[in-house]
Amino acid sequence: MTLKTTLDTILAEGVASGQAPGVVALVADRDGLRYEGAAGERQLGSGVAMTPDTVLWIASMTKAITSVAAVQCVERGLLDLDAPAARVVPAIGELGVLTGFDAEGRPTTRPPRRPITLRHLLSHSSGCSYEIWNPDMQKVQAALDIPGVIGCQLKALRLPLVADPGERWEYGVGIDWAGRMVEAVSGLTLGKFMRQNLWEPLGMASTGFRITPDMRQRLAGVHLRGEDGAFAPFPFEIAQEPEFHMGGGGLYSTMGDYARFMRMVLNLGQLDGERVLRPETVTTHLSLNQIGNARVSLLKAAIPLTADAEFFPGITKRWSLAFQINEQPAPTGRPAGSLSWAGLANSFFWIDPQTGIAGLLATQTFPFADARVMELLYRFEKGVYDTLG
Repeated sequence: MTLKTTLDTILAEGVASGQAPGVVALVADRDGLRYEGAAGERQLGSGVAMTPDTVLWIASMTKAITSVAAVQCVERGLLDLDAPAARVVPAIGELGVLTGFDAEGRPTTRPPRRPITLRHLLSHSSGCSYEIWNPDMQKVQAALDIPGVIGCQLKALRLPLVADPGERWEYGVGIDWAGRMVEAVSGLTLGKFMRQNLWEPLGMASTGFRITPDMRQRLAGVHLRGEDGAFAPFPFEIAQEPEFHMGGGGLYSTMGDYARFMRMVLNLGQLDGERVLRPETVTTHLSLNQIGNARVSLLKAAIPLTADAEFFPGITKRWSLAFQINEQPAPTGRPAGSLSWAGLANSFFWIDPQTGIAGLLATQTFPFADARVMELLYRFEKGVYDTLG
């Protein structure tokens, strides 16, 4: 069967079997799109079909774009990967390491053993965490009246560290702090910096922190799988008047736009004659392990909007300054050394420099890492490699 027939069938069967209410997916190589498809509805019951140009909340797929923006600042001498981040954003120097809680339930902290650097932030080794995978952060939020980061309030970034910088991989708000550093040295909002330095050069016309009227006409709704296994619409939208642009998860985009970003990485920093990164930056900072002997570990669910999450358990995963790296081949056929990550509403991508392809499958569903959505993802990815050989 052809790639299109194989993948169209996988998407259609995934929707028909209830793995997702709607899905969009694509495969790209260095020269363009190899496959683009969609199935199901943008919102259940709407009768409006999911299409390749549907706008989605890409959540933590934002992180790779923010990381590239920060690395652009490093290339230009505006930021230093290994200098204390507090020199640029003083507030980050006020974060202590959580040691416990006092009798009143308030957090106790100590100073970190070393300063947080941009390298720590981009590689998720700063000690910053998220409350959705860390119950202690929920206690801190309750005690200090700190909101969740999804509301895009600056106070949300004031969570204590859960480890000393450079000690281990811990997933959290570090990329939001990195976005604040980009803003500090550029004098621009993160969105304006990205527009000038990434979206416009790469032709990403439907990407932004703010949902424009044109984007809203193509916007997919978010859904939650209930205890009965069925999906229902789940009203959800990132703050459109934020205190800061959430570099860790605030972007809306189309999968076609994101494919252009992925193809830039495959093409070592340029696309269609527009260079946004030096080749050596892509081959080192974006493609090589930056966390030493630490490993990407299981994200243990602490709220119902996520399941326990880990890609390819049993395979060693590291982190570059932008992506997860699988150090052994995956059972889907993806080679070792590929780059990947995901978004909280079950959107997933991978970039495979060895084969020269990139893939993406996206829904707008909770909980994250839902077992049935993961089945669809792995079937899609295996279909790509089996068909392309």
